[in-house]
Amino acid sequence: MPPNDTLSRLSFEPDPDDDPAGLLYTFGGAAPVASVRPGQVLSTWTRDCFAGRVRSAADKASEVCDPRYINPQTGPFYIEGAEPGDTLAVHFVSIEPRFGWGVSANLPLFGALTATPTTALLNPPLPELTWFYELDLSDRLVRYRARDSVHEVDLPLDPMHGTVGVAPALGEVRSSLAPGNWGGNMDTPEMRAGVTCYLGVNVPGALFSFGDGHARQGEGETCGVAVETAMDTVVIIDLIKDRSTPWPRLESDDYLITTGSTKPLEDAFRIAHTELIGWLCEEVGLSVMDAYQLVTQAALSPVANVVDTVYTMTAKFPKAYLNGARAMNGMHQLMIERARLLRINP
Repeated sequence: MPPNDTLSRLSFEPDPDDDPAGLLYTFGGAAPVASVRPGQVLSTWTRDCFAGRVRSAADKASEVCDPRYINPQTGPFYIEGAEPGDTLAVHFVSIEPRFGWGVSANLPLFGALTATPTTALLNPPLPELTWFYELDLSDRLVRYRARDSVHEVDLPLDPMHGTVGVAPALGEVRSSLAPGNWGGNMDTPEMRAGVTCYLGVNVPGALFSFGDGHARQGEGETCGVAVETAMDTVVIIDLIKDRSTPWPRLESDDYLITTGSTKPLEDAFRIAHTELIGWLCEEVGLSVMDAYQLVTQAALSPVANVVDTVYTMTAKFPKAYLNGARAMNGMHQLMIERARLLRINP
């Protein structure tokens, strides 16, 4: 059981009146806004990817937003004691929409099924359209309404964060639209409440940031824009000292999950599965070839996104087949117990 002081809270309140152009749109390259101790609870909120400027189906992102400024982040947070070679553990206690609405859109030259700046074609961009979603926070529903057709359907509310990451190595500054081995815009629906995310620390203090809240998102984020909404989020932060994590990992109650981000998509698949095999070797003591065989027979491979600057794949392994082995020194189990204490003593 963690000592009582590890459950102390830090509340960080971003200024809601900040000029969107002055917000944080990178991983790396920014001074920390606050310091967090390992074991501390952080409560804060994040803006939607459009910084609140798209608010109705009549709004077009290209008209109300500067396309250079998308995906504002909350942070960065300096994690006391974090050094390169450590692993940052971030447990999402709760992720809840801040408002009762969200938006999605089809943006020019963006998405999986259209020409893009890096897949240049002669056909014109698809039409720019915006969809407005009502969020029923009591019944946990996301209400879809067709624009050009007659169709309505309620989808399950499944809040997540598209961007979660730390500062990259070597002083690099990377756009919050990009995913990589520092995390960033991975856009995986697996990044939901109850999950612990593991990120390799590249710089002193880690410089952790997150944002890009989605009320829900299908695997692949096909058009490039989920149900975007501001989020109220509570996380518990901790460190695993002297243990490196080359690519972001996630752990839920039921799965170990690895990620890989690059183009083409099959190489992202290869990174994620190579990382999963390595993780099983670490935790279970399997040889590489034995782990390769077990992953082949038991892994799931959800696509996170095929729309960002590079694509992200995940690989999931059922923890039921670990024969009781606890990953990452049992950090997820510790985080779950801390979250339980928070619910008992809010």
